[in-house]
Amino acid sequence: MTSVRVLHSDELADLATPAEYVAAVRSGYRQRGEGAPAAPRTLLENADPPGVLTGYLAVLPETGAMGGYTYAAGFGDRDAHFMLPLFDAETGAPIALLDGAGLNPYKTGAAGAVGTDALARPDATELAIVGSGTQARGQLLATATVRDLDRVAVYSPTAEHRRAFAAEMGEQIEAPIEPVETAAAAVEGADIVVTATTATEPVFHAETLAPGTHVTAVGQYHPDRRELDAETIARAKYVPDLRDRVDQDAGSYIAARERGAIGDDHVHAELGAVVAGEAPGRTGDEITVFDSGGTAIETVAAGMLLYEKAVAADLGQTVELAPASEAMLGR
Repeated sequence: MTSVRVLHSDELADLATPAEYVAAVRSGYRQRGEGAPAAPRTLLENADPPGVLTGYLAVLPETGAMGGYTYAAGFGDRDAHFMLPLFDAETGAPIALLDGAGLNPYKTGAAGAVGTDALARPDATELAIVGSGTQARGQLLATATVRDLDRVAVYSPTAEHRRAFAAEMGEQIEAPIEPVETAAAAVEGADIVVTATTATEPVFHAETLAPGTHVTAVGQYHPDRRELDAETIARAKYVPDLRDRVDQDAGSYIAARERGAIGDDHVHAELGAVVAGEAPGRTGDEITVFDSGGTAIETVAAGMLLYEKAVAADLGQTVELAPASEAMLGR
């Protein structure tokens, strides 16, 4: 039998700081750049009741873990449920099952921050955030660990939401946060732009971006999600989290290619290759884009971080699972 630790969201809350998430996820992407295997998501759509079942996988040898995310969204429950199984990368034995919903904005925020750290100007201090939900909050907390921010501008179509975001997050980071009335007002003059929306049309226009701006887009996980316009993609040094997912679900990239704005060779490199030093990051005043559609790299890295902290704090419950050699018929 194998002992597996089951960890609930309330046990995982506040176990790690944003900076610790960023460090773990950076290590994960470096390992990917050095050859660690990872695959893009598989998405199964169901018509009646409407919903999706999604999963993706990665192996991080140095971290010592492998696994991924599986989640269901919609269906009759009209909600989302996230499960994160972790396996030992040496033995293959299961070690943990995490209730994954609570860590989602932290691990996604960490991936965005790793991309920003690799591609934004070192002296970037002005941040624009388009979106004011949970993912936008995670992006801000993580970005503040990799750049000394002087000002944050936030735009959301609902004035109450952007004001609430500014009030809440202003108590958690040192930089002043200003809610603004348009996305253009947020983006103009920004050194770093983060889009954290579910938009199906571009949320700002390319001409709004000054030379040297970095953009992290986290809402590009479906062919119909198009936060960035074709000109932004065409102008940018374009870096996705995984090369294999850009043809599958990177909505703005797909749209730009379909319109002839870019060719098949437009991908500069995966983020892991940049982090590992296998491909150059920023080399001047170019516009850079990190397309963070979601991978198991950040998921496994963050999951293992939390698992190790939970073990040290003696959190969770242990269940026993039988390996195939014990459980299968005819053994």
